[in-house]
Amino acid sequence: MLKSYFKIAFRNLLKNRVYSFINISGLAVGMAATIMIGLWIADELNYNGYFKNKATIAQIFQHESNNGETDTGPAIPRPLEFALRQDYNDNFKHIVMASWEQPRYLKFGETNIYRLGNAMQEGAPEMLDLQMVEGIRDGLKEKNSIMISKSTAVSLFGSESAIGKIIKINNAEDLSVTGVYMDIPKNNFFSDMEYLMPWKHYVTTQPWLEGAKDSWGNNSFQMFVQINENTTMDAITSKIVNVKKNASPEEAEFNPQIFLFPMEDWYLRSDFENGVQTGGRIENVWLFGVIGLFVLLLACINFVNLSTARSEKRATEVGIRKSIGSQRGQLIFQFLSESFLIVLLSFVVALGIVLLCLNGFNNLASKAIVFPWTNIQFWSISLLFVVVTSFLAGSYPALYLSSFNPVTVLKGTFKAGRFSSLPRKVLVVAQFTVSVALIIGTLVVMNQIQFSKDRPVGYNKEGLIQIPVMSSEFVGKHEVMRTQFIASGGATSMTTMSSPTTNIWSNRSGYNWDGKPVGFQEDLAHTSVNYDFVETLGLKLKEGRGFSREFATDSNAVILNATAVKYMNITNPIGKYIRDSDTEDPFTPMQIIGVIDDMIVQSPYSPVKQAMYVFEKYGNIAFYNLRLNPEKSTSENLTLIEGVFKKNFPNTPFDYQFVDEEYGKKFRSEERVASLARVFTGLAIFISCLGLFGLASFVAEQRTKEIGVRKVLGASISQLWLLLSKDFITLVLIALLIASPLAYYFMGEWLQKFSYRTNVGWDVFAIACFGALIITLITVSFQAIRAARSNPVKSLRTE
Repeated sequence: MLKSYFKIAFRNLLKNRVYSFINISGLAVGMAATIMIGLWIADELNYNGYFKNKATIAQIFQHESNNGETDTGPAIPRPLEFALRQDYNDNFKHIVMASWEQPRYLKFGETNIYRLGNAMQEGAPEMLDLQMVEGIRDGLKEKNSIMISKSTAVSLFGSESAIGKIIKINNAEDLSVTGVYMDIPKNNFFSDMEYLMPWKHYVTTQPWLEGAKDSWGNNSFQMFVQINENTTMDAITSKIVNVKKNASPEEAEFNPQIFLFPMEDWYLRSDFENGVQTGGRIENVWLFGVIGLFVLLLACINFVNLSTARSEKRATEVGIRKSIGSQRGQLIFQFLSESFLIVLLSFVVALGIVLLCLNGFNNLASKAIVFPWTNIQFWSISLLFVVVTSFLAGSYPALYLSSFNPVTVLKGTFKAGRFSSLPRKVLVVAQFTVSVALIIGTLVVMNQIQFSKDRPVGYNKEGLIQIPVMSSEFVGKHEVMRTQFIASGGATSMTTMSSPTTNIWSNRSGYNWDGKPVGFQEDLAHTSVNYDFVETLGLKLKEGRGFSREFATDSNAVILNATAVKYMNITNPIGKYIRDSDTEDPFTPMQIIGVIDDMIVQSPYSPVKQAMYVFEKYGNIAFYNLRLNPEKSTSENLTLIEGVFKKNFPNTPFDYQFVDEEYGKKFRSEERVASLARVFTGLAIFISCLGLFGLASFVAEQRTKEIGVRKVLGASISQLWLLLSKDFITLVLIALLIASPLAYYFMGEWLQKFSYRTNVGWDVFAIACFGALIITLITVSFQAIRAARSNPVKSLRTE
């Protein structure tokens, strides 16, 4: 019997090639989109899956309240380590202090490379379960040791063994390689960690760390822990939450609360708002999960619509089968079998589409997804996916077709009822409601990105480069380098900064100024800069001036951004003083010499943070910032600048970053969302139009005689086109009326997460509505005009 069902199904597929193509291609595209979204979601949910101890690893975070607001982050004070080891050590398998990820020069022989890495305590490799290629996992026990990734080892030593080799760090310290670990895959938190230095070495080479050992207010470190199996994250958090508050009366006024932030939440649920965990990338997972489901439903709707629309073609078959004894259940099973066959064929085609598009999809989504050929779970889910899709697509047609009365059908008096097309119309409206809502949503996301890109950044990022200079060999040489860079003709000006132009590396408090409110706890972004800071970055001065060699007092000067002046409530700031209570000489005030327009250095979607720029006088330099010569080409400028750099630092790689490119990286996450949304919106529209094309073809075929009679009676092609198109246009207009308020509400809610945001304007709805109508007219017009141009003699003779 089953063989008979499939034989009939194949015959029907071959007999109705156009409708079979529409069904299979629509379902294949929908299933391919759903599979790719499923693979993307699996990759997102499996973030940090490389670490087998993932469930027991956490990072220490803290909440701190400041002027009525609560900030949350991973920066913690160094004494917290000693407190946890002394009083709570039995709760942890590992407690690991860590520096912030930092690039360093690694040199062996004539090879000198620039790599990112961390300094961590010796328990880190075991906690992270690093997969060793060479050497030992506990390779951080010795002060002068280093562990490196496999790719770093290949870059430095080629095919030779790395163990025991001496690497020179930042052209200063010599460290011996004790271990080589496999590169950590891309979808993991530590994927950029290309080397691991011992914490012992880091502490001895950073003099300021000695003072931080007892400072509960110096939040300059990270801490990772692995908890014991017999406890929980929440249980430990409840024990340690007030450790900092109890240990430091000075910090108690900030109400610091220490807690464990599980590794499982680092990627997907990393957003906090006023001390409350509010979500994160998990919202994108839900978003694309819903889009994938909708795209699949659109393809299933096509199948349902075309199957029920052609019901009269199958009516005789149903009547004969019922008259010779077939039960309704058997007919339902037959039609579901046909549905299963079509879905199975569509799934095979969908797999082909996925394989063809996976590389492009990876580039678009910035992923490294590999098709899971050997994953039993994937194939099990795929089988379930095919069965569920078959049921979704085939259940209504099976129930509908199997309900025909055999007597009415065989008498030849069967006709579809007056309201038989109503379910199809409802489904078409549903299809275009989803499609139009996706169009509006995509347009809003694109507008938000462009709105933020158009936001004034406060400086001229074009033609500006930054060169990392974080090793000791650069200390004290910036004036010489500035003179030589400008003399070469490759640059017109240069300054130095302790942070990148596009980020904040340091936040400070402990300042006093006249008029500071009692109890006010300031939080200021702190960056050390140098002469020509204003000129090199192209900053706009609202008041005062920049740092100048003409004024010896500028060594104790400070420049504020406009937000800081407002935040500190300083009127007429030029000439006023700020005192730093954390310096050795807190009574030496810093004079405010300038106020600049706000620079966007963090998220372009958020308000600018209050910032101060102090004159660098302690060698705290991380970057040379150079303004390229506009009269020369970029490549010529870089060649000249590299020549000067290599002349002074022959053993150091010349590494540079374009500031405009670094700023552009801030939009990558949203741009990826927008790109993916565009692709899946396009697929949704394609599937909807495919179904509309099939229905238009069916309607034209169904009304062949009517069209012939109307042509004989003098109807024009335009009148016949309008006759066949108006019903579909009406359905799309209804979809527009439903989709517009829904999209307005949900996209308005989405925009609320951005402090600096665009509005959902009327132009978005106008473009979406106009586009939907044009697409509908193009899709329907082909069949409508084709039917209107047909020879009425042939159609009437056929009837």
